[in-house]
Parts: sequence; C-alpha cells; structure tokens
Amino acid sequence: MIEKVSIRGVEVYPFTSPRQLLSFVDSHKGILVAINAEKIIHATPQTRGIINRNIGYSDGMSVQRTLRQKGYKDAAKIPGCELWLEMIRTFYKEKSFYLVGAKPEIIEQTVSKLRTEFPGIRIVGYRDGYIRSDEEKAALIDDIADKKPDVVFVAMGSPKQELLMEEIFERHPAIYQGLGGSFDVYVGNVERAPKWWVDHNLEFAYRLIRQPGRIKRQIHLLRYVWWTWTRQL
Repeated sequence: MIEKVSIRGVEVYPFTSPRQLLSFVDSHKGILVAINAEKIIHATPQTRGIINRNIGYSDGMSVQRTLRQKGYKDAAKIPGCELWLEMIRTFYKEKSFYLVGAKPEIIEQTVSKLRTEFPGIRIVGYRDGYIRSDEEKAALIDDIADKKPDVVFVAMGSPKQELLMEEIFERHPAIYQGLGGSFDVYVGNVERAPKWWVDHNLEFAYRLIRQPGRIKRQIHLLRYVWWTWTRQL
C-alpha cells in the first residue's frame, strides 16, 4: 500500500513512475491533483483539504526533491500535462472518456486530435469550461452521471476544477484528473518549453524568459527553497 507523505500539511503520494500511478488509480477511483511548490506555498485550509481528500501527486521538481529528502529516493516527477496523455495511451482501448474545459474551439480541436491519434477512442461526451450558471453545471453533472465515463478530464484551473470534480464524483465515482491549460498545449494554442528545458528541470525558467511578468509569482518559490534548505518541509 502506498502511503501519503505530508509536506507542510499537504499530502502527496510518492509515486515512482506514471505507470505506478496509473496502476494505483485504476484500482482506486479518485481525483488526481497535481502538486507543485506553488500549491504548497499558497495552500489554504480549503485547497489543502481538497488535496488531502484526493490523490495528490508530484507534478514538479521541487516536490520530487522534497519527497526524496524525506526518504522516498525513487519518487518521480510526473507532469500532469504528460500524465493525461499517458493515461489515454494506456486505457483508450478499454475505457471511456469525458472531457470538460478550455474555450469551445479548443475543446473541439482537442477531441478531433484525440480521435485521430487514438483510433477507436470512446469519448462519450465533452464541453467547454465556461459554465455560466448552476443550471449548466447541473446539466453537466447529470450528463456525466448518465453516460458513466471511466475517466473524466477537467481543464479549468485550480481550485475550480477540483471543486467541480468533487461534485461530480459524488454522483459518479470514476478516475478524474484536473488539467489546467493542458488542452491548449495539446493542440498547439500554447507553447510548452522545448524538450531540453523540460529534461533539465528548467521549464519554469523558460516560461519566465518568455513571460517576465511571472516573476511576481515565481519570487514566492524562494520561500520553498528556503524551507528545503532549512528542512522545514
């Protein structure tokens, strides 16, 4: 049994690979939540509760290093923007999918590309992420509960996507994953860092170079570095 590890009150599973994570979630239906340093730094009682009720995994290098510092030497970094596609590659011949999120044109492009890349994939429903009323949300939940997909992806940003997934999960237990802006990256609407930067754990630096305004957000990461150095994690 894989046990959670607490990092300043945020509980993370120290998965050693995407394969181990997928094997776990295949037998433990639940909501996957990507955890990085920023989420730990800015955790509130609400967001901490969301993570700890569900399946938090190490999405960033900083969290991976903390897990290893705590003795989990094989803990892996599992980027959420890669994990959802690995999940589709692993399960698309046996499971059904439902997608929620992004702009209308982006979700249409995402579904079209998935059907091209994964012939025979069963996408039983999808819609954009602009849910404008309680009635629209209720209709979405009813549709998912009726169609009973095995996997549900919600790309709306945190904590909005996690709160929605928890509501849906009460009606229809399944595998859920929050994806943020991953649909935009998948269809090329937003550029991800080149492979070299990703492989050398410098994706944050590439994004900062491309978007200098992010410095206001990333300056807070120095606090996480300090916690790491002083072993306050």
